[in-house]
Amino acid sequence: MDTMTLTSPGAAADPRSSTQQPPRARAGRRTFVRRLWRGPTADPSWARPALLGLLLATLALYTWNLTASGYANSFYSAAAQAGSQSWKAFFFGSSDAANSITVDKPPASLWVMALSVRLLGLSSFAILLPQALMGVATVGVVYTSVKRHFGAAAGLIAGAVLALTPVAALMFTFNNPDALLTLLMALGAWATMKAIEQASPKWMVIVGVFIGLGFLTKTLQVLLVVPFFGLAYLVAAPTTLRKRIVHSLLAVGAMVLSAGWWVAIVELIPASARPYIGGSQTNSFLELTFGYNGFGRLSGDETGSVGGAGGPGGAGGAGGQWGSTGLFRMFSSTVGGQVSWLIPSALILLAAGLWLRGRRPRTDLRRAAYLVWGGWLVVTMLVFSFMAGIFHEYYTVALAPAIGALVGMGAVEAWERRSSAVATVALAAATAAAAVWAFVLLSRTTAYGDWLRISVLAVGVAAALPLLLVRWLHLRAVPVVLAGALVAGLAGPAAYAVSTTAQGHSGSIVTAGPAGSSRGPGGGPGGGFRGGAPFGGQGPQGQTGQQGAPQGGFPGGFQGGAPGGFRGGRQGGGVGGLLDASTPSTAVVAALSTDAQKYTWVAAAVGSQTAAGLQLGTQLPVMAVGGFNGSDPSPTLDQFKQYVANGQIHYFAAGGRGFGNQNGGSSSSSEISSWVQANFTPVTIGGSTFYDLTQPLQ
Repeated sequence: MDTMTLTSPGAAADPRSSTQQPPRARAGRRTFVRRLWRGPTADPSWARPALLGLLLATLALYTWNLTASGYANSFYSAAAQAGSQSWKAFFFGSSDAANSITVDKPPASLWVMALSVRLLGLSSFAILLPQALMGVATVGVVYTSVKRHFGAAAGLIAGAVLALTPVAALMFTFNNPDALLTLLMALGAWATMKAIEQASPKWMVIVGVFIGLGFLTKTLQVLLVVPFFGLAYLVAAPTTLRKRIVHSLLAVGAMVLSAGWWVAIVELIPASARPYIGGSQTNSFLELTFGYNGFGRLSGDETGSVGGAGGPGGAGGAGGQWGSTGLFRMFSSTVGGQVSWLIPSALILLAAGLWLRGRRPRTDLRRAAYLVWGGWLVVTMLVFSFMAGIFHEYYTVALAPAIGALVGMGAVEAWERRSSAVATVALAAATAAAAVWAFVLLSRTTAYGDWLRISVLAVGVAAALPLLLVRWLHLRAVPVVLAGALVAGLAGPAAYAVSTTAQGHSGSIVTAGPAGSSRGPGGGPGGGFRGGAPFGGQGPQGQTGQQGAPQGGFPGGFQGGAPGGFRGGRQGGGVGGLLDASTPSTAVVAALSTDAQKYTWVAAAVGSQTAAGLQLGTQLPVMAVGGFNGSDPSPTLDQFKQYVANGQIHYFAAGGRGFGNQNGGSSSSSEISSWVQANFTPVTIGGSTFYDLTQPLQ
């Protein structure tokens, strides 16, 4: 009998049953790949490959050493772990799965991390991968927005400047809310330009949604970009003034709705049915928003915070806990290396761009783009410069997209108009400013020797001078001059960015750049306090800390250092766990895990970072008494006594750090600590002191 395939005629005729791909499907895939590689036909052939190269390079920079930071800011990692176990904790942004208290921010960034942990399991990779992807996405969004009206070259410059900004390399490999906030603001700028181009109410609503989601990420900070987004639309949208106003009001409505639904639920639900709102003194998210996280940041009047306000008078003036305020704060020794490399160039190119577009029609899209991105940079920079309350260097990542966009747009605009004296002077001045300021910043560190700063200065000056005479340059010299300008602008921040991703960062206060290489006091990142290890284990990055922390004095006092020591800590500081968590020993994990199902919380500890270390080590709920600073009235002493009487808490960790009633905060954590020490048996576990709340003193 002849050998033959035993299939029905219908099956044989069905191409889906064949192991060979049908020609149409193969052709469709090849066409898709070609389109992906080539991009729009109106673009230069090099544009899409260059973009893909930029995105891949950004992904490589942000992920190659990603897990070196461990759980990074354990405060947020513990909340992500809690949200991966409890949908209630997920919704509210609780610190623990038993929902005792929330973090002191709204939960949008935690939602992303918690979903990642649910999908991939609890690990450093699961916590930090979403941040790196947000960084790549932000670079892509800035490229797309700038390219639309200034061309692919401008988009590539903008994206590269953003990707190599040191504080961006830090925050897109870290788990603070700033990564998601920066992405959402960039999306808001992109959508604003789409709305202006089309005079579209739909796109203005989308702008409002992005801003609303930004509010659910870091409350009022996102509103800093709103004034010039709205102004640009009111000025440039090609429609009547009445419609422009109506469309802007629609955007405001969308913003309120996209943020307000969550706020309304939290405020209306009974306090007994939800966790305490961390960071507030009255269990109110509105108080948190407008007080501790809002106007208090501007005035320095932050009830329950960790220190005094900044001082007036510029970078050299008298400063408080958070450094000197003033017009040049972004260029100071502590902030400059984070973000300021190309701020002078961006401002020069912004001024030149507005001048060159000055006589264009009202609806000119390039001028609208300068308003959007320039307003973002100027307003945010001024607020950061003069805010007297809590200010951390990493906040400045919010400036990076605007700096990148302005450099890309302004450089291309000036190059296209190089027949104008204003354009050539702007190009030369921006290049020289980048080189000179990079020389100054690189002079503040010994990490790269002298060769880099001298080379950057020499190349920058050598490129700036010919740019003044660019109309008379030989064509063969032009690429060399332009390459020199790019090197002068990007070499310094690129070195800092690589140094940043080459090392791990942990804690609540982190900075970008090379570690431990300052040329003088306050001359660069690094320094500051590092976290101890009160649980007989290791501090961040394997640092061994003190065992058996003092049994008295916490949380109201401050043993081991002065508040001023917080500044610029690469590992984030952490006096006894105030600003960083430590890893509990195996003995501590085993003790807390024993009979864990009997308790709502396997332990309680003063301060969120102390609790976070125990929680991440055990993956079991740990109550953060007093919230982040130990200064929230959660729980009160009476509530804590009731939890203990009900058998809901097993251990109380000695040595937790907090600030008690400093700056008007609650003294509940101090009262609870004193009551525990007076009434329960201390036990030593793995070299650390705990109180067994099931064993009262006889």
